[in-house]
Amino acid sequence: MAEKDVLGRSGEQLAARFLEAGGYRIVERNWRGTRGELDIVAEHDGTTVFVEVKTRSGLRFGHPFEAITPRKLRALRRLAAEWCSASERPRAHIRLDVIGVIGGLDGPTRIEHLRGVG
Repeated sequence: MAEKDVLGRSGEQLAARFLEAGGYRIVERNWRGTRGELDIVAEHDGTTVFVEVKTRSGLRFGHPFEAITPRKLRALRRLAAEWCSASERPRAHIRLDVIGVIGGLDGPTRIEHLRGVG
């Protein structure tokens, strides 16, 4: 597995733990739809939350949130709708969030949570 893939998986694991510590219940991880993947699907206070995780070892190539373009948001909305259609439970309240993980595999890590991006 390439180092960037290892870094990405590590970031997703840190994000899941961060969410659980904040009272979120992880419903799915790495759910594959017909047009892509949802990193994390969670529930929090009656809301289904679709979480995109972006991990960077540092800020040399920009902040992780900068990777969330309008095109990426449209893709996340489509995937969230697909997940809701495939789910057997009704979803009254949904939200798209992004978690940015900054830090290397061996170094300090900073986690930032942006709620309601789309």
